[in-house]
Amino acid sequence: MSSPTSPLEHIAPWVISQRWFASKGRLPRLELIGSWEIPSDGPRLLTHLIMDFSARVPVLYQVPVTERREPLDGGEDALIAEVDDGDGSVYLYDGPHDPAYAAALLRMISSSSSATDLGATAHGQVFGSHAISDIVSSRVLRGEQSNTSIIYSVVTANGIDRVICKVFRALHDGDNPDVVLQAALAASGSANVPQSIGAVVGEWNDIGQATGRARGHLAFAQEFLAGSEDAWRFALRSAEEGDDFTARASSLGTVTADVHTLLAGAFGTTAPSRDEIDATLSSWRSRLQLAIEEVPAVEEFRETIEALYRSTESLDWPPLQRIHGDYHLGQVLLAADGHWVLLDFEGEPLRPMHERSQPDFTLRDVAGMLRSFDYVAGSLGSTDEAKAWTRASRNAFLSGYIERSGIDLRAHRELLDAFEMDKALYEAVYEARNRPDWLAIPLAALGRLAQRPR
Repeated sequence: MSSPTSPLEHIAPWVISQRWFASKGRLPRLELIGSWEIPSDGPRLLTHLIMDFSARVPVLYQVPVTERREPLDGGEDALIAEVDDGDGSVYLYDGPHDPAYAAALLRMISSSSSATDLGATAHGQVFGSHAISDIVSSRVLRGEQSNTSIIYSVVTANGIDRVICKVFRALHDGDNPDVVLQAALAASGSANVPQSIGAVVGEWNDIGQATGRARGHLAFAQEFLAGSEDAWRFALRSAEEGDDFTARASSLGTVTADVHTLLAGAFGTTAPSRDEIDATLSSWRSRLQLAIEEVPAVEEFRETIEALYRSTESLDWPPLQRIHGDYHLGQVLLAADGHWVLLDFEGEPLRPMHERSQPDFTLRDVAGMLRSFDYVAGSLGSTDEAKAWTRASRNAFLSGYIERSGIDLRAHRELLDAFEMDKALYEAVYEARNRPDWLAIPLAALGRLAQRPR
């Protein structure tokens, strides 16, 4: 089958309407910089790499497309376009929704095979000995914002019967921490991340790189834990029903400390330099200024926040190490057997990949989870009962973390407060822009933190 002569012409209108397309509100400037193809006896399986130059920092998108002569049964919602290539109609579909692409992608990973180079390369990497003997079915996980995940029913020799493969939509030069950190934790024997199956690594032209080529992860496959529940939903229901969550929160603190310890062992730690501490302080102050500009109510807390930041300058700061980077209840699952499983080590999606792959302070993860507990009470209207639930859960989480790690986070509480304050300022700007009805949640946290005795 010959491809339509100008794939970008037909794909572009669909691309800019997708949830993962980040440049909404700007006139897109799209350019096809390369493609790769998985050999197939059925429909043609192409993946296009499309750069959008409309943003200050260009964004590269991965767009898998299947080309069929006949419509895909049940594929109406995944149809990108119907075009005429001179020999008749060609139906273009979003690849992850097409079983042919989904199966070929997972086979490429499990067999460590390579795709055909059409200006960009791709090859599979298998982790460990997770041989997949059969792919029974596939479906796309609904509701994702920045990536597309395919859930498979499979047959393996080691008992894994479900696999989830995340297809990264926005690509970056450099290893994706979601792949690197979870694979390292799984290899260490941790039960608190899913088992890693493998990944797809690609290369493409990039004039911004010294070599003219960029390299990064394109997809990541791991065990899918059927019967698990999102920790945010579980915690919200617990608070609504007035259940005691402290034992669960304490065990989550313990697991968080365990994961931090394993990451430190796998990737090492370093004492922060004065420049690195000053860079963190500078980022805090910049975020404070931005929050004041966008949320005038923050001005009330400026002096207290600035004093808190100054008080941390002379403290002993903990070592730098690899961390989760975007840690909250929505990044955790409660597995069917009752243990916690951490997901999505990709870091904050809007930060450049090289920043997300740098060592950071574990306090950032701790503060992120504390803020997440605060959101449970806020989402329930901050009733006295919900506030009491949140206070107890926050304290239990900290106690579990301190007991397991041996690090007394309360000894220099100003430092943890500063990280939590910074996160609340980030939330204030986000809510003002996106969910103004929720703005009261971070503002209440700023008030509470500002009033804490020092």
